[in-house]
Amino acid sequence: MNKTTFKSVTLAKGELNIYDFDSVKLHAYKTNDFIDDEVFIVEKNGNAVIIESPCFFDNSKELTDYLKDVNVCGMLIAYHGAGAAFLPDVPKYATKNAVSYSENGGGKVLINNFTNAFGEIFDNSVHKITNIIEPGNITIGGIDFIIKQTNEAFDIEIPEINAVYTHMLGHDCHSIVAGTEHADAMISEIRSYIEKGFDLILTSHYTPEDLKDAETKIAYLENLKQIAADCRNADEFKSKVEEQYPQYSGQNYLDMTAEFFFA
Repeated sequence: MNKTTFKSVTLAKGELNIYDFDSVKLHAYKTNDFIDDEVFIVEKNGNAVIIESPCFFDNSKELTDYLKDVNVCGMLIAYHGAGAAFLPDVPKYATKNAVSYSENGGGKVLINNFTNAFGEIFDNSVHKITNIIEPGNITIGGIDFIIKQTNEAFDIEIPEINAVYTHMLGHDCHSIVAGTEHADAMISEIRSYIEKGFDLILTSHYTPEDLKDAETKIAYLENLKQIAADCRNADEFKSKVEEQYPQYSGQNYLDMTAEFFFA
């Protein structure tokens, strides 16, 4: 499946790119919110499983309306625990470490920061997980998934469409990189996607990407490490990164990355 082979549906705020795999459809919801969230709906035989949740109230309402004729069988909540007003009665699935991440860990810190930044339009309530899952195979609504636990939460392979979901990629935007070791871990993970030959890479903050994009991201991360090694402080680091990647979005992510490298 080519990442540009889709049908588009424009909503009042967000938009959907719909990929048709015959027996399975992937609805990629671009929220157009302040943090560029993406939500993914995997649909098969009238049933659907949602990956992640919108966390602004207006997105929650319009995506609920979009799904009114679909039987939503479950929601996989990995890195984005906020937005509990969205489909509150649908079963929520997560690993134990993902629950901890959203309720007490780094995810909770981000929720607090976003609450301070965006105020009442941001739904800071955390989804109540009804089903704790383990790494490995799981079937929800007749759709097969493979859960891979990560340090923070979990990634998701979707065999029927040869796709994988992870938190961040973004071939032409900055990412939150928590130092050299984290960069190396990201590179290792992305290389595993290339080795497995996924058609699509789905992430929380970008439209679906492919393996060419994965190669681009690896080169960026390797260069980021080198730039950091040659710099004395965060400001110098940011300046050099901006000079080499002038078209990249995600300035707030670069700010956080600089703080991690030069804590």
